[in-house]
Order: sequence, then C-alpha cells, then structure tokens
Amino acid sequence: MTATAAPAATGTVLGYARVSTEHQSLNQQVDALTAVGVGGARVYSDKLSGMSAREQRPGLAALLDYAREGDTIVVVGIDRLGRNAAEVMTTIRELGERRIVLRSLREGIDTSNAAGRMVAGVLASLAELELELGRERRAASREARRARGQSIGRPKALDASKAALARRMHASGEPATTIAAALSVSRATVYRVLADDSDE
Repeated sequence: MTATAAPAATGTVLGYARVSTEHQSLNQQVDALTAVGVGGARVYSDKLSGMSAREQRPGLAALLDYAREGDTIVVVGIDRLGRNAAEVMTTIRELGERRIVLRSLREGIDTSNAAGRMVAGVLASLAELELELGRERRAASREARRARGQSIGRPKALDASKAALARRMHASGEPATTIAAALSVSRATVYRVLADDSDE
C-alpha cells in the first residue's frame, strides 16, 4: 500500500457512521463528520449491524457502491469500518485499490498522504497478523483437546442423562416449554434433542 501513488482527493467528501445497538445514537458521529465538512446528506449510516456480512450493513454497502476514485470517505474511528479486524482490513484494502481517500478522525489517518497510507497499511497488516495468530491459537487448542481425548467443538447444552430425561418427559406428555424450564435450557435445545432422538 505504501508503494502506490497518493490518491487525489478531488471528488466528493462522504461520511460513514455506525453504531452496533439500537440504543446508541448516531448523532455524535454525524456531528463530528459534519464539523469537518461532510454534508449531512452525504453521511451514510448503519445501526444494529450485529452480523458481519455486508448485506447486514446496507449503509456501508451503499457508500462503497456510490464512492468513486478521488472521493474521500471520512469516519470518526477506523473501527467503524467493520465489526472485526478482518472487515476493517478488507475495507481499507478495497478503498486503496479503488484510489478512494480514507480519513479517520480519531487516529488521524489520511491516505491522501504517504504517512496516512503507511499507518493504514500497518493497521491492515496488524489485523491480518491478529487473524493468523487467532487461527493458530484455535488450531493448537483443538490439537491439545484431541490429545487429551476431550471433545472438540461447542459443548452440548444437555448431557446424555438430561437428554434422556427430556425424552422421558416428552413421552409422558410434557410440553417442550415445561421441559425447557425444568432443565434450564431453551426450547430450541429441547427440540434438537427430540429431533436427534427421532432420527435414530
């Protein structure tokens, strides 16, 4: 990223704001963006972006679809570009390849200059390293569990004896709601246990 020429900030200045819960307000981010020259009508936003898929962030998808070479995208913080390091890294890389300038107010990043591109490149590299180290840790943990003869994957909500009890209660006519309450699990868990039983 540092070897490429500076993208020219000659186009439209756009903004992006994101909050992850319905209870959070976008106002503070929008105010910060308009204070640095982003027109209110040019601010794209997302709320409740619990899913990582871009389809769950229509504001960001619309912004990236609208932006053209020479445009500038301004965010309050680099973390607004994604819910995890991989998403942030992917978005930074995409903007660089499309020669769209990225400005992040909190980190002082501006990819229209060499220093800003260097910082963005370092952040992307760190994000990539974090992902790789995470994969290595998970693989090592799985190997360690396998070596000790432990199960791999998410533990079952109900062990064999409780699953058998759930089946007996169901056979005696108890509804799933009652079984779930008695065993302190969700109805979905009860339905899964009963479904597994019917497949045998």
